[in-house]
Amino acid sequence: MFQFIIRRTVGALVTLILIGAATFFLFVAAPSDYASLACGKDCSPARLEDIRQALGLNLPIHQQFWDFMSGIVMGRDFPTGHCSAPCLGQSFYSGDMVWSTIMDRFPTTLTLTVGGAVVFVIVGIGAGMIAAYRRGTMVDKVATSVSMVLSSFQIYVLGPLVLLIFVYSTGWMDNPAYHPITDDPWKWFTGLLLPVLVMSTIFTAQYTRMARSSMIEQLAEEHVRTARAKGMSNRYVFFRYAWRGSMIPIVTVLGIDISSMLGGAVVTELTFSLQGIGRLAVDGAVHKDLPLTMGVMLFGAFFILIVNILTDIAYAYIDPRVRLS
Repeated sequence: MFQFIIRRTVGALVTLILIGAATFFLFVAAPSDYASLACGKDCSPARLEDIRQALGLNLPIHQQFWDFMSGIVMGRDFPTGHCSAPCLGQSFYSGDMVWSTIMDRFPTTLTLTVGGAVVFVIVGIGAGMIAAYRRGTMVDKVATSVSMVLSSFQIYVLGPLVLLIFVYSTGWMDNPAYHPITDDPWKWFTGLLLPVLVMSTIFTAQYTRMARSSMIEQLAEEHVRTARAKGMSNRYVFFRYAWRGSMIPIVTVLGIDISSMLGGAVVTELTFSLQGIGRLAVDGAVHKDLPLTMGVMLFGAFFILIVNILTDIAYAYIDPRVRLS
């Protein structure tokens, strides 16, 4: 298992370096003058040249690339001050360091991701397993029907509807906002409760149907039928043999969903006007803030790779054959 983890980690580091290089040269190749974007509309030639030198745009491309990549590891110096590692550059629009801006927004996205994942994993997978265990009964029919109905909703439809009912019409809850858990745990919980529930509702319906179908498929496997033929109880066979095998496709999809949410829950954050990583990516694109956009892309890629490594480890634990691949 240790060698398996080392292989996956080395592969992730190589991938991250390639993503950083591709991101840099993609924006370098764009037909835009970064200095003009940073300087604004009313910009004198002298000011434009100062900005060009401050951003290092007068240096050769290979030197700019080295400064960009080495800054992530060792930090960089800017006219406004030193940018400690990991340095992702300085925002054209606000003048703030990109890494500090991302860190200010990351707790919101992290809370949405973790909170949503806890809800749809427990409720969705649990409901799917129960529906498969009670296949053909009323419990199965209700769980399947409810999941089909909920999966037809979208966040940008369900979100405004929930806001209209619970915030604007009844006033039962305040407008969603992020509050640090260290300041007020109750406000932190209630501030993002509605976005978490709305986002997890869509995923819960998907995981209910996926867990049910995966478990039913596992219950039809030969080793499960053999265990039943030996006189083992249905409950023992369900949890000892079928449950573990049914988790393989679920873990794979779970890793993809969590990594995508960590990369930026764009729709949820825009729907509820939350200041997270997804909203930050949109702001960077709107303001043509290239360092900010590049930083968000690399940050999202980093967490996608981290979650993929954890998914591979979980996958290898569930199915030992993966360790030998």
